[in-house]
Amino acid sequence: MADVAVIGGGAAGAAAFGELLARFDGGTVHWIVGQHAPGRGVAYATSDNQHLLNVRAAAMGVFQEHAEDFLQHASRQLGQVKGTDFLPRRLFGDFIQAQVGARIDAARRAGRSFRIHPESAREIVSRGEGGHAIRVGADRWLEVGHVVLAVGALAQRPLRTVSTTALASGAYELDPWRLDRHPQAPRRVMVIGTGLTAVDTLLSAAVKWPHAELVAVSRHGLLPFHHSALPLAPYARQDALNRALLASNGPAAMFRLVRRALDDAGDTDWRSVIDGMRPINATLWQQLSHARRRQFLRHARWVWEAARHRMAPATGEAIYQLHEEGRLQILAARVLDVDGSAPLQVTLRERATQLVSALEADLVIQATGLDTAVAYGAHDLLSQLLRDGLATADPLQLGVLARADGQLTQADGRPQQGLYAIGSLLRGNLWECTAMPEIRAAAHRLAIHLSEQSVARESASELP
Repeated sequence: MADVAVIGGGAAGAAAFGELLARFDGGTVHWIVGQHAPGRGVAYATSDNQHLLNVRAAAMGVFQEHAEDFLQHASRQLGQVKGTDFLPRRLFGDFIQAQVGARIDAARRAGRSFRIHPESAREIVSRGEGGHAIRVGADRWLEVGHVVLAVGALAQRPLRTVSTTALASGAYELDPWRLDRHPQAPRRVMVIGTGLTAVDTLLSAAVKWPHAELVAVSRHGLLPFHHSALPLAPYARQDALNRALLASNGPAAMFRLVRRALDDAGDTDWRSVIDGMRPINATLWQQLSHARRRQFLRHARWVWEAARHRMAPATGEAIYQLHEEGRLQILAARVLDVDGSAPLQVTLRERATQLVSALEADLVIQATGLDTAVAYGAHDLLSQLLRDGLATADPLQLGVLARADGQLTQADGRPQQGLYAIGSLLRGNLWECTAMPEIRAAAHRLAIHLSEQSVARESASELP
């Protein structure tokens, strides 16, 4: 019998662990969570109630069979809530932990074997067809048949334009979730980035330092669009649009089709058209060549991200209010240099005029969002896997190379037997794979696949 190990204590790891607990009979299910609270990860560890989910409550769930339970949990905590509400992210973190706890209780009653490890995975060694050995903590080894990598977001790397002096000053913050490390109230806070992470950072900074001037800067200066207050009617010709998109050739043709649909949609909200593409987004991405993907990332990613990953309405209103009050300035500019100590000197080139200017900021916070460049990151385990040839970095630095089912591959496409990934590491293969609806579906499929493999292996070993 072969054990299975899930590495990563965030939401993706929790989904994979819980799904395996429910159906894996091949041996022990190990969950290697590290030192953080299991299940919350970066996304749901926040305690700030301003940080809202950007998916309606009815669509949130941890496991495939219980997609509606979050509403019940939220109602017990907040009173009556609706499926159309956008609720605090910390509440969903509580829900993940409760759901995993329920799966653990059920596994105990069913006599299933599992173990949760509060240390980090330090190294993975291939045993050939016999599976893998995982070094946990300092010197403890686990022998398993399958490994699921669910390590989530990588730690932020400083921008190349940030000097060592600025980094050493303490006035440049790489972790936007750790504003508590800065007790002194700044006069001006600059946030690098204008995506969803930056938006949450701005909201927290506005409350923590009510008299601080806030500046957000990104190359295009585009904030995420916001969701409608209530669900929208679907686009009537969505199926035809999706068929045309699947038959198109490259990002330019796709965007022409989408623009044409938006022009022809009449009273249909543009957000319905974009949301209706969700079932085919992974397929569209997989059909693109390397050159076409690079073209998309360079020219269209910024507007797609803003349109696809939108703010909750209340979040959008709060940001709008800060801007109207004059507390928040949003700049479309490239960061050329960050230097000095406190205050930091930030040199910018404005997008519209190409003029170079300098701003002083008492605190600069890098909130550029998801980093999937595993070849350049400081993640010890992933670096070891790349070095030893057990994983291969995606050529566009969107995680690692993998098959559609999450099995890691070598550069020549050959699979790495028994080694799988889920979540953000698969962005190069799936593009959109970090939202909970995609994660729970992937965890469900992977658990079924590994369970079937375990049964087949056990049956084969019993043959004379």
